[in-house]
Amino acid sequence: MTQTEILAFRRRCRQFRWLAMFMVISVGLLMALMAWIAPFLIALVKGRPLQWGSMAAMTVWNLPVACYLFAVWTIGSTLGELAKGRLIQAALPPALRRVGIALGLGGLTSVFVVSNLMRLIGPAKGGYLHFDVAAMTLGMIGGALFLLGRVMDQALAAQAELDEMI
Repeated sequence: MTQTEILAFRRRCRQFRWLAMFMVISVGLLMALMAWIAPFLIALVKGRPLQWGSMAAMTVWNLPVACYLFAVWTIGSTLGELAKGRLIQAALPPALRRVGIALGLGGLTSVFVVSNLMRLIGPAKGGYLHFDVAAMTLGMIGGALFLLGRVMDQALAAQAELDEMI
């Protein structure tokens, strides 16, 4: 890569980092608004008691979203490191592992945890599993990313060992 291409890549990494931060903050605030702030304000304005069950249900419903937003935040922070000049070989494996764990947990939470916690809270009825194909796919992609991060770590360790021999 030429110096111009490297600078363009770093500029795009910085731009994507800001986009990721904007997405996480805006979506996170919207989720908080829907789950906690709006019910509190409605109860305050209308003089009604807080509906804790509704707030708890919205919180449980947003658990996978929190995992997915953490994955986006991790990608953004990794691209920020790349924009500052960190080597891809050093930044990518831990990012892949963290994103993989976040996506995997988000998928598992969406499929197994949300439906059963909603059943305990009370507003949901139905099966013990929520067959959300998108969440299942994200969970599988998360597992694959986690494994790829581990493979990259092992490859980098092998490369470092070979470099020491030379």
